[in-house]
Amino acid sequence: MLLSKIPEVGVSIFSQMTALAQQTGALNLAQGFPDYDPPLGLREALARHALAPGSHQYAPMPGLPRLRQAIAAQVGRLQPDAPTPDPDTEVTILAGATEGLYAVLAAAVRPGDEVVILEPAYDLYGPAVRLQGGVPRYVRLPAPTFRPDWAAVRAACTPGRTRLIMVNSPHNPSGAVFDQADWEALATLAEELDALVLADEVYAPLVYDGVAPLSAWQHPRLRPRSFVLSSFGKTYHATGWKVGYCLAPAPLTAELRRVHQFVTFAVNMPTQHALADALEADPTDAHWRGLASFYQAKRDAFRAGLAGSAWDLLPVPGGYFQLAGYAAFSEAGDLAFAQDMAQTWGVAVVPVSAFYHDGYDPGLVRFCFAKELPTLVAATARLHGPRPAP
Repeated sequence: MLLSKIPEVGVSIFSQMTALAQQTGALNLAQGFPDYDPPLGLREALARHALAPGSHQYAPMPGLPRLRQAIAAQVGRLQPDAPTPDPDTEVTILAGATEGLYAVLAAAVRPGDEVVILEPAYDLYGPAVRLQGGVPRYVRLPAPTFRPDWAAVRAACTPGRTRLIMVNSPHNPSGAVFDQADWEALATLAEELDALVLADEVYAPLVYDGVAPLSAWQHPRLRPRSFVLSSFGKTYHATGWKVGYCLAPAPLTAELRRVHQFVTFAVNMPTQHALADALEADPTDAHWRGLASFYQAKRDAFRAGLAGSAWDLLPVPGGYFQLAGYAAFSEAGDLAFAQDMAQTWGVAVVPVSAFYHDGYDPGLVRFCFAKELPTLVAATARLHGPRPAP
């Protein structure tokens, strides 16, 4: 008989709520994916390479050289205050940030090592740590800002045992964004502990209201000890492609690749060629630089659509999610309320308790506003006003 390593883990809440949306016909503002396609030029590039001779065998294990070169060049342009990563030794193409998270943890965490996780957190973090024999140490981010209390983070660490600190900025689900003081505090703590950092930066360009995005790669004290994860699925509206990459100094990259070669080995070749085409055709990074205004318009439209309603909308400085309190409508737990929302309002959301390992319920639900404007208008029309009768 097989004894499960993570027996309490079932189907993710994202899949559950998407299935509920399909069953009820609700608008799916639950799972974090767009309802629009990647740019036409990128899709055309994929079609070309999917049919081209020589594009159908294994890609090189670290990733297609021209894609790694294009990524390194873009990082150099976007972060001129930091060294341009070496495409041969510091850039690795991965099967999405999900594989990246797992591969980094498998490479870095040994049995008994402690890993600090700031909650609410993406539901992969804790189980992936435990699958390596690691011990998660959870620290709650204080609402409504969800910015770290670094004294509390420090208190959760154990000198000699804290191996890794996981951070996510812009943050899923809250949209909180690290500023320079946060990166400084993290660097100081990581140095004191001699700990590594996993910086989940898949929403990196989505920082709003004129604030410049910051990365662990830019910080001179963090860069030598950090794995920085990014996702083409987020930046090119192509979550189904499952392609991401990791920036890390050469010694850390070498360990990551030791694991990657036995988890995925290589990401599919046509997709890598298409992404390289897109980056090479955009030497000013107009697409990347335009993402903040593109998504800020969606954020603002969604919030405007709920203006004057009883929803308690929390600030959204980054990312593409909106947290909202529902106390004016119900005293139910957030999971029950989210399930009822799909039935009564016709809008599917994610209960924020799903982002806490112990099921802590802050009385919030998460909306994804990475949707076409008509979808957002239809959703806010359903949500604006009194709660429909069951």
